[in-house]
Amino acid sequence: MTTRIVPLPPLPPPPPTAAARAPVVTARGVRKHFGSLVAVDGVDLDIGAGEVFGFLGPNGAGKSTLIRMLVGLMRPSAGSIQVLGLDLPRQAEALRPKLGYMTQRFSLYDDLSVRENLEFAAEVFGFAALARRARVDETLQTYGLEQRVDQRPATLSGGWRQRLALAVATIHRPPLLLLDEPTAGVDPSTRRLFWARLFEIAADGTTILVSTHYMDEAVRCHRLCLLLRGRRVALGAPGELMDALDGRVLEVRTGRVAAAIDVLEHRPEAASVAQMGDRAHVLLRPEAPSAHALAPALERLLHEHGFADAAVRPEEASLEDVFVAATGGERLSVDEDTVDEHRVDEEPPGAPGGLAR
Repeated sequence: MTTRIVPLPPLPPPPPTAAARAPVVTARGVRKHFGSLVAVDGVDLDIGAGEVFGFLGPNGAGKSTLIRMLVGLMRPSAGSIQVLGLDLPRQAEALRPKLGYMTQRFSLYDDLSVRENLEFAAEVFGFAALARRARVDETLQTYGLEQRVDQRPATLSGGWRQRLALAVATIHRPPLLLLDEPTAGVDPSTRRLFWARLFEIAADGTTILVSTHYMDEAVRCHRLCLLLRGRRVALGAPGELMDALDGRVLEVRTGRVAAAIDVLEHRPEAASVAQMGDRAHVLLRPEAPSAHALAPALERLLHEHGFADAAVRPEEASLEDVFVAATGGERLSVDEDTVDEHRVDEEPPGAPGGLAR
């Protein structure tokens, strides 16, 4: 069962204009295979300075593999990549100090306090003693951590740990920030605050790459790349992608929703039918008549099947509809994270951004 996701404020600010957006990431024909498995298949991308750029796709779609190649952590089998003027993977080491990296698996040093975690990160990134102290104090204030300087990460709630992880990842003001499912396990209110901070970081010129499974998180990105079986199947601003489905979504209201779905899901015009609370949500196939044209016919059909109270009307598309339309609702059997466990030998030693463990 799918759930319709309504975008929550704050929505992303407009991205920089094309004239003002300097290229940060350029990828052409990027491909990665592991034996017979093609994880990424000929992807082209251009990502500009200050963009919050999202990657969305089912497990095994190639998101993690592509991002790792884009930041020099994995060698492509074919294609070319330039990041911040550096050719990858040849100049991957030169890129390291310019990266910030935060994932849902990010492991803070639990034997160090909040301040000590920040001090260690600042030292790794080459801050001299006086500058390091000033930068740590500034970061503590920016992230509201002043009252928690002596706590250890293990004693913090999930939201505060997340805040500390982002502070560590950005203490050196990296021009490129990588976030791999950064808000997994945190509540929506904390997630909104987190994204408000991300927009501030992007407004200062940092480019942010985000991999996410949350639709209300993906809709906040300036642009999205949807991947399926390693291929780019959609690219654009969330609003543009949703507008492209105009006329392909219907809402069906009736007192017997589940029974109505049994009727509707067998209709040749329906690409997807799902229950959304007390109503059914229907995504139409591209070749079907428009939602405005089809609504009266489906309403009559339901009346003929005994749903006297049925009402059918066109509805605006959601980002989830975009995802289902682009992927066909496909869920791959390959778990990308499991495959990644066998790729460790391809990655340079040390954590991204130079934080060696």
